[in-house]
Amino acid sequence: MPYASTVADLVLHGPRVLGCASTGRIAARFGLDEDEVEDLLLEFGTRRWVSHARFADTGGWYLTEDGKAEDERRMAKELDAADARTDLERVHADFVPLNVRFSQVTTDWQVRPHHGDDLAANDHTDWAWDDRVLRALTTLDRRFARVAGAAATALQRFDGYAARYSAALAKVDVGRRRWVDDPEVDSCHTVWIQFHEDLLATLGIPRGDDDPPRPPS
Repeated sequence: MPYASTVADLVLHGPRVLGCASTGRIAARFGLDEDEVEDLLLEFGTRRWVSHARFADTGGWYLTEDGKAEDERRMAKELDAADARTDLERVHADFVPLNVRFSQVTTDWQVRPHHGDDLAANDHTDWAWDDRVLRALTTLDRRFARVAGAAATALQRFDGYAARYSAALAKVDVGRRRWVDDPEVDSCHTVWIQFHEDLLATLGIPRGDDDPPRPPS
């Protein structure tokens, strides 16, 4: 059986993975009771692990630097309790080349060089170009499912990433193209970067440390 995180650990971890997130969004992500999530966030606020920000009519919780350190401490403790460090390191090693490919694919969705402009925005009028990108997203769906599934076998909180990516891709397949990379919905890109952030936090890897080396200029 995969190791199950405590409710408190999930609530603190939520803003790390989701970014600035509402109480309801954190509760929904992990299938938790919203009132219990709110009580824990308020407690974490008194410890200065989280803070609440408002933007116009919306608001959300985010981790402070102390909260980030506490979350990483808890994730390391959980990883050792589950005896899953080697499994997750293997998952990360398998994910890194997929992440390089996904980054290129999403760049190709947003940018289509032409007329001497290497950074021209993709206006989505070249159907062959877009079709190639969408086929690549489908290929990545199958490979991502294997990697995310391996993570979920070790730690229960990784369950759902593969299904969410596939659900976003199904919407893309019926013409709802915002589900490729719109940050306001559970798009392919949103799910992917959350999984990546979850892996980094779990293994204590600083963001950017697993990026491929840049070619010499």
